[in-house]
Amino acid sequence: MTATVPHSGPSPIRRPLAAVALLATLISLLFGLVLAGASPASAHAALTGSDPQDGAVVATAPKEVTLTFSEQIAMGEGSIRVLDPSGKRADTGAPRDLTSGGAVRYGITLHGGLPDGTYTVAWQAVSVDSHPVAGAFTFSVGAPSETTVTLPSTEVGGGLVGTLYGIARYAAYAGFILLAGGSAFVLACWRDGAGARPLQRLVVRGWVTLTVATLAMLLLRNPYTGSGKIADAFDLGGLQAVLDTKPGAALVSRLLLLGASALFVAVLFGAYAKREDEKEKQDLTFGLAIGGAVIAAGIAGTWALAEHASTGIQPGIAMPVDVLHLLAVAAWLGGLAALLVALYRTPDITSGAVRRFSRLAFGSVLVLAATGLYQSWRQVGSWSALTGTRYGVLLLIKIALVAVLIGVAWISRRWTGRLADGVRNAGGEAGGEAGEEAVGGTPAVDGEHGDGAAEGTGSGAGDVAPERAAQLARQNAALTATKEKRARDADPDRSGLRRSVLVETGIAVVLLAVTTILTSTEPGRTEEEAARSTTAATVPDTAGPVNLSLPFDTGGQNGKGTVRLDVSPGGTGSNELHVWIDGPAGPLDVPEVKVAFTLESKDIGPLPVVPDRLTAGHWTASGVQIPMAGDWKVEVTVRTSDIDQTTVDKNVKIG
Repeated sequence: MTATVPHSGPSPIRRPLAAVALLATLISLLFGLVLAGASPASAHAALTGSDPQDGAVVATAPKEVTLTFSEQIAMGEGSIRVLDPSGKRADTGAPRDLTSGGAVRYGITLHGGLPDGTYTVAWQAVSVDSHPVAGAFTFSVGAPSETTVTLPSTEVGGGLVGTLYGIARYAAYAGFILLAGGSAFVLACWRDGAGARPLQRLVVRGWVTLTVATLAMLLLRNPYTGSGKIADAFDLGGLQAVLDTKPGAALVSRLLLLGASALFVAVLFGAYAKREDEKEKQDLTFGLAIGGAVIAAGIAGTWALAEHASTGIQPGIAMPVDVLHLLAVAAWLGGLAALLVALYRTPDITSGAVRRFSRLAFGSVLVLAATGLYQSWRQVGSWSALTGTRYGVLLLIKIALVAVLIGVAWISRRWTGRLADGVRNAGGEAGGEAGEEAVGGTPAVDGEHGDGAAEGTGSGAGDVAPERAAQLARQNAALTATKEKRARDADPDRSGLRRSVLVETGIAVVLLAVTTILTSTEPGRTEEEAARSTTAATVPDTAGPVNLSLPFDTGGQNGKGTVRLDVSPGGTGSNELHVWIDGPAGPLDVPEVKVAFTLESKDIGPLPVVPDRLTAGHWTASGVQIPMAGDWKVEVTVRTSDIDQTTVDKNVKIG
């Protein structure tokens, strides 16, 4: 529910104003909260460039391979592997951090004297938002060749370990929502609920769920970011390595805060629930509220400090915004779960408590909308990212879910108003305080109850054994509870409210599942940026065909002529080469023609090309690889006899 209960007899003006306010909130929520997701994200690391580039053909083996990423990553020994065509390691060991300025670069040194062929570069790392990322690409030395390298088919962070880790993530969010939201419902909406066993069980189960899920994530963290083998969850060396990382430290901090929260829960449902003096209870409420807010903010901060909010643009703003976002989610959805339990399991939930939660939920929605507007800009960035990426599709699904949730909340709001009006009318007719406060209940003592009580405790009590009196008291209490439950169930307003809140809770569960998937999905902004960088690095630059005409003179008989050379399409990547040799009287048939390409500015080449004779004076070669754009020197060697030959050259822009 997302709005407060209206007072009886609203004026004709207040209803339109309430409708306008709800509509404005709905618009803000749809374009803010939903676009951001309940747990904000900024980016997964993505490979934005490499040297050599993916698919490049170089004349000689490079001394090292460098990789450039979109954001900071964590790498260890074996994070970058370079494999030769037979699958053997061609690198010398651990990668080196070459980051300087704003460019995040890592390099790995190669062995000397590597033979020609196709090499595979496989990399795996952990991005600063705690998610594992991996990839691979190839380059060739001399010319492409067959390769026997096979990479794992399982996606990094996937498989059984990935599934279990995802379940633990969902359980952690759900446990935090029940723990924080249930406690907030008791302190802010229904203080007497501290003594209600169903609410106590709800909050305690939330604490247990969050604790177990955090321990599971701590154990699964090593195989989740590494081997993917479930047995490695119990590797003490791997666990120690996890504790040295930021996500591991955040999980340990969460466990320590859960220890403090256990003390908070014990006081809330122990000393606080038993406190009868109103002044003392009010003072304790203030203290518990402050302490609980600090603990809840600290637990929410363990997500913000280790995951998406801590990276990307404006992390100093994003992290506190993330904490507020998570606290608002917990207050809204956790309070909704507590209200559902109270409506179904407790006999004395009051209309005042329902109205107070309605105000709390409305305030939570406003916070969600405000923080969501900021996070939506930070994560998505463009309409194309919203509609053209997997993250965007998930956000659109969430838009539909939130729209339905708000619609059901509006129905709950109307049931709340009818219920409050009914209680108010009943209180006026009875003239008693109990009628004003009890929601759908009955007076504590009526005629039937009085008769039952008289049987066990009246003037004839002396003739009844104490055991029999206790048995009759228990029977009367059970009978009273049954009649009160029937009366509550027969109340159409209370039943309608329970059904609508149940539907809200069901939608919230699905919404939380979508949110959990969003937290492990690469946001649209980063996906588009990585796609643009990859396209720029791998798509050949087809600036246009290259045509050259070079005169030559070998000094012998019939040694003068002209070389006409055509490179098509004249860009990086694969090209078609044609060479025509013309003499004074027409096509000149020569015994040998050779071509070489050199990019002196990058120390690449010469890249030799030996064309095949097609007809007299016409030579051709296919699959001529130009690894990168630049000012290339083209050398053509023409031999007109066994001893007469010459080489002519010219610089030309290719790519």
